[in-house]
Amino acid sequence: MARKNNVKTIVTDLTNDFLSDTDTELYNVEFKKEGRDWYLKVFIEKKMDAEEKYIGTTDCENVSRYLSEKLDELDVIEQNYYLELSSPGMDRELIFDKDFERFKGENVEVKLYQAIDGSKEISGELVGLRNDEVVIMVLDKEIILPRDKVAKINLAIAF
Repeated sequence: MARKNNVKTIVTDLTNDFLSDTDTELYNVEFKKEGRDWYLKVFIEKKMDAEEKYIGTTDCENVSRYLSEKLDELDVIEQNYYLELSSPGMDRELIFDKDFERFKGENVEVKLYQAIDGSKEISGELVGLRNDEVVIMVLDKEIILPRDKVAKINLAIAF
C-alpha cells in the first residue's frame, strides 16, 4: 500500500505535469481518512498572473479526469478512496511561503495555539512573512507572531 506521503508526492507530480502549460497550478494535496472512508483531496488555483482569477468547474473536471485515469493506470493506492477536486476557497488557509507573498495586504484570521493578550484569535491585514514570523497589522499596530505559534491562518471573508 502506498503511504500517505508517497500518495501526495505522486499526485503532486502528476498534477504539476498536467498543469504545466496552463494558467492553473496545484495549491495542495491531502490524503486522509475521514470516518471509514479515505479521501484524496486536490486543490488547484489560478496562477497569480492568469487573466482569469477563479477556478471553474471545467478546470476541476479536467484535472479530475486526468488524475483518475492516471491513478487507475498506475494503481498505487491500494485502498478505496474518493477523489475530490476543488479550489482552496475564498477563506483559504495560508500554508506555504508563496501564499503569504501572494496575499499581502489582504485581511486574515489567525488562530493561535496559545492566547496572546487573552485571545487565541487575531484578525488583521497581512503584512507578510519576516524571518519565519507572520506579520499582521491590527489597528495601525504591527503584530509579529512566530510561525510555530500559529495554528492556522485563513483569508478573512468580508460580506
